[in-house]
Amino acid sequence: MKISLNSLRFLNQHYGSAGEPAPSGVDDLLRKIGAQLGAVEDVIQFGKQFDGVVIVKISSCSPHPSADRLKICMVDDDGAIKDVERDQNGHVQVVCGAPNVRAGLLVAWLPPGSTVPNTVGKDPFVLEVRELRGQKSNGMLASAKELGLSDDHDGILEIDEELGPITPGTSFSDVFHLRDDVVIDIENKMFTHRPDCFGWLGIAREIAGIYNLPYKSPDWYQLNPKFPAIEVQPLNEQLELEVHNELPKLVPRFTAITLKDIQIKPSPVWLQVDLARAGLRPINNIVDYTNWYMVLTGQPIHAYDYDKVKALTDTNTASLTVRHPKPGEKITLLNGKTIEPWPEAIMIASGEKLIGVGGVMGGADTEVDKNTKNIIIECANFDMYSVRRTSMAHGLFTDAVTRFNKGQSPLQNLAVLAKIVDQVQKYAGGKVASPVIDDNHVPKEAMERGSLNPSVKVSAKFINDRLGLKLTIQEVRELLENVEFKFSNDADKDPNDSIEITAPFWRTDIEIPEDIVEEVGRLKGYDQLPTVLPLRPTAAARLPVLEQLKSQTRDILVAAGNNELHTYSFVSSKLLNKTGQEVKPAFKLRNAMSPELELIRTSLLPSLIDKVHPNHKAGYDKFGLFDIGKTHNRHEIGDDNLPAERIGLSYVFSAEPKAAAEFHGSAFYQAKYNLNHLLGQLGVEYILQPLNTPKDWWLKNIADLFEPKRSAVILVGGQPLGIVGEFKSEITHNFKLPSFAAGFELDLSALLGQYNAASRYRPLLRFPATEQDICFKVDVGVSYQAIETIIRQTLAEDSGLRYKVAPISIYQAHDDTTHKQINYRLSLQHQDHTLTTDYVNGLLEKVAQKATSIPATRV
Repeated sequence: MKISLNSLRFLNQHYGSAGEPAPSGVDDLLRKIGAQLGAVEDVIQFGKQFDGVVIVKISSCSPHPSADRLKICMVDDDGAIKDVERDQNGHVQVVCGAPNVRAGLLVAWLPPGSTVPNTVGKDPFVLEVRELRGQKSNGMLASAKELGLSDDHDGILEIDEELGPITPGTSFSDVFHLRDDVVIDIENKMFTHRPDCFGWLGIAREIAGIYNLPYKSPDWYQLNPKFPAIEVQPLNEQLELEVHNELPKLVPRFTAITLKDIQIKPSPVWLQVDLARAGLRPINNIVDYTNWYMVLTGQPIHAYDYDKVKALTDTNTASLTVRHPKPGEKITLLNGKTIEPWPEAIMIASGEKLIGVGGVMGGADTEVDKNTKNIIIECANFDMYSVRRTSMAHGLFTDAVTRFNKGQSPLQNLAVLAKIVDQVQKYAGGKVASPVIDDNHVPKEAMERGSLNPSVKVSAKFINDRLGLKLTIQEVRELLENVEFKFSNDADKDPNDSIEITAPFWRTDIEIPEDIVEEVGRLKGYDQLPTVLPLRPTAAARLPVLEQLKSQTRDILVAAGNNELHTYSFVSSKLLNKTGQEVKPAFKLRNAMSPELELIRTSLLPSLIDKVHPNHKAGYDKFGLFDIGKTHNRHEIGDDNLPAERIGLSYVFSAEPKAAAEFHGSAFYQAKYNLNHLLGQLGVEYILQPLNTPKDWWLKNIADLFEPKRSAVILVGGQPLGIVGEFKSEITHNFKLPSFAAGFELDLSALLGQYNAASRYRPLLRFPATEQDICFKVDVGVSYQAIETIIRQTLAEDSGLRYKVAPISIYQAHDDTTHKQINYRLSLQHQDHTLTTDYVNGLLEKVAQKATSIPATRV
């Protein structure tokens, strides 16, 4: 946000601050702005480039004897410039080729020795006396482009006397208040919650406030303004206009009016100068007035060519309809870009034709140009979130977007419309040709209250307790009334008494007592707050249980020789297609960094699997990789109507054929080994069950990655925690995985209920341990997991017994198709006594008896 120091002085002088905006100099102002308003990004010596520019009057203009397009001009500077050759009348000769040069004009003269303003700070071009086709030219007569005001180079700048009579020889800087002018560029991000500070009035008010000076907004900037000097034309001379708002929730207020007999011409020079201060380029008087009042108030305004709008309808009445776009509709914008608006964009249409993107940019079909005679002026309020989404969807970043996506107050629309209509009538020859249309959906109580939010009750004690100050209620009142807050009751002497405070209609951010505290602290100055350190306990803060679980998980897996990767939370649809997972349930980003990062991932494994081949290619023959991250999907929505968030763990073990020879069995067992090690170290008991079609969508989504007959569901406390297994053959092929590759994915959020973050230290037992092998000959339909579960449940019946169960082998003879043998090794130790042979044999007998009841499951 760019603001001119001289503009601040002008606003204070004409509108209502009782003092100089920088009483202690520019450096002090910059310090105060940085400390109490917003970070200063840049300081531009704007006025310096106009040093040496003089306003002169062309006394005569005659053709150049040797060039058809050049003219010899004699200019009157009243002798202001010394050491320059003059004629007998004291006038100076300048050769000029501008098509609009003529006698009697007031123009900007760049005398010899001056620097062309638009080259200052770049490659300075210093003028000198030179001959043009045999005729001496003392400097040049400047165009708006050469002065750095606009891109217009079609002719010299014609200076009007709108600000009063101008004497030839007067400095350009003095007439347009450019002497020593400084433009301060304040970082836009600092004003995210302050839409009023995207206007010069708002900045002027805030600077007055931080200097403890009272500020009064101009009389025309009020909640219920009058339209001064407006005389609506008789009915038969009106330009009829209709407004249809189909999106009242997204467009809470839409005001519009028509004006006729407009004179399109260049803007007054003072207006061009002010726009240049704000970093905008002049176009024509109507467009420039809309831009200038946007800069002044923060409220974007748009002007349509009335006759072009009317031509798009089937009736004699022009109409503006606020709606969403229809499928296939397109619009060509003012910047020449043609778009097909995204379905939720706010559009302005006339008849069946789109003519504008609400809050973003107008359409080229209804642009105000040099032939325009009648106009519609629109001053509306658009939903900040919708405007931002539309802007991001189409890559459109305009000054209107910058302001609308901060949430402008709809209570100011009528005031801004009334003022610009008054200005167009006075300076562009316009006449009001319709009543004011005010399609207003702002809550009635807000309109009556004169503020978007209810009054806030707060006491001086409440404020002082949080700021550490000793302000009286009168001091609080003075600080806030300086920036036009209202108090509905008198301030009492008791600091415990609450006072009722109402924010002005342009403020949208004051909702709770803490907002008042923040406002008082900022206006008083944070450097005034006591520098006493707060009293806090010295005990270290405990990590949340989830963070402890994640940290311990990392430590366990890394200590076991695995490596952690951090993959993006975003993936491509191409990646999901390669894994066979559905793309539709994934949320799509409208402002993706690249096409490869357009979707929010629904599971972690695809990103991890994608990194296996590159690591093998880099020379690593075997490794375990894991990743801890978040996933979201459209099927799981929380109570707050936002996507549910899962914290997951994915793991992949992979080995090239030569390296895989050192591992016994298939890759499944290596993945299960790491799973067993992790959950064992975490103290979590789990069982595996065959991978059938899961009912839970999240589990089904993961199951799409695994080969059903070589994978299993992980159950903890009877609830599915994830899946472990080998990947489908198409995934192995698509990602160039070696045949020895497997992994698992767990939901760490679901694991929290079974995880105990407290220390699980147990003292070493003083009684000796023993090992015992046990073999079961069972039906081929009995699973390994079913027998292991029976073993663990039986051994757990004695609370003093510590045990471990490990597999030895699973064997099936070639000539026996109905039975198999499963061997386990049991490690046993008791905390109270030495284990005897009878005790151990009794345990084994009990296990064997229970195992006989396991039903066989044929596959």
